[in-house]
Amino acid sequence: MTTTHTVTAPDRRRVSKTAGSHDESPRRSRFKQGAGRQHHAGPFAYVALAVVGLGSLFPLYWTLVAASRTQDEVLDTTPPLLPGGNLFNNLRAAWEQASLGKAIVNTVIVSSSITLATLFFCTLAGYAFAKMRFKGRGALMTTVIATLTIPPQLSVVPLFILMSDIGWGGQLESVIFPTLVSAFGVFFMRQYLLEALPYELIEAGRVDGANNLRIVWSIVLPVARPAMMVLGMLTFVQSWNDFFWPYLALNQQNPTLQVALGQLSASYVPDQSIVMAGALISTLPLLVVFVIFGKQIVGGIMSGAVKG
Repeated sequence: MTTTHTVTAPDRRRVSKTAGSHDESPRRSRFKQGAGRQHHAGPFAYVALAVVGLGSLFPLYWTLVAASRTQDEVLDTTPPLLPGGNLFNNLRAAWEQASLGKAIVNTVIVSSSITLATLFFCTLAGYAFAKMRFKGRGALMTTVIATLTIPPQLSVVPLFILMSDIGWGGQLESVIFPTLVSAFGVFFMRQYLLEALPYELIEAGRVDGANNLRIVWSIVLPVARPAMMVLGMLTFVQSWNDFFWPYLALNQQNPTLQVALGQLSASYVPDQSIVMAGALISTLPLLVVFVIFGKQIVGGIMSGAVKG
């Protein structure tokens, strides 16, 4: 006699569930649906970006318009909105009246020297504060940060007396040496290296027999390159546009670009079209530098932000 066992539907579901527990069935994703998907910009985003872009470009456009017009046209109750035909005449007048050729050479020397020195010293100091252990590290870092709260105008008088005693009055050294290191640069590089530079790389270099200088050259500098490019651009722009201290430290025979531009507006009734032409000349080198190095800076920031 044969006995037949039937399996009910709930039992079949239980058996199939038990048997399928060992199968390689796809698991439910832990991420929400659509995570990591790129969102398309709407009309409001395009309008907002257009407004911000036009607002940022308008001062440069107005400088071009004013530099290509005459004094009467610039000061008219209805200012012009389109460029005129006096651009090259105004550029030539600004170049001759303010001796912009020598001023541009001096500004390139000052800005390049300050930028290179700031990158070198701030990277070394940032690495020391971020990854090296020594007594008084916290107190020194607090002191560096505290200097950011001191207005630079308070140090003008003692700094001017010091430069005069050294014999650097009116010389480019009086503008370069006081700004070789910046507290912001030290803090910026320290914060970047804290996250971007793992201790394992440093220990691996020491195991291979590398000293501190070799570690800085072969490990720290390649890791810090994205932050150095950003700091270099900020430092170069700030040095190029600096007016207050160069105006006090230098004379009219050896000026930087911003000091020379001040001569154009120093007369009783300055010609605004020539002043704008000089401002246009001072802006063009910065635009060239940004066009050349802007993509590398953005690419460096993105590569430094990606965690491998």
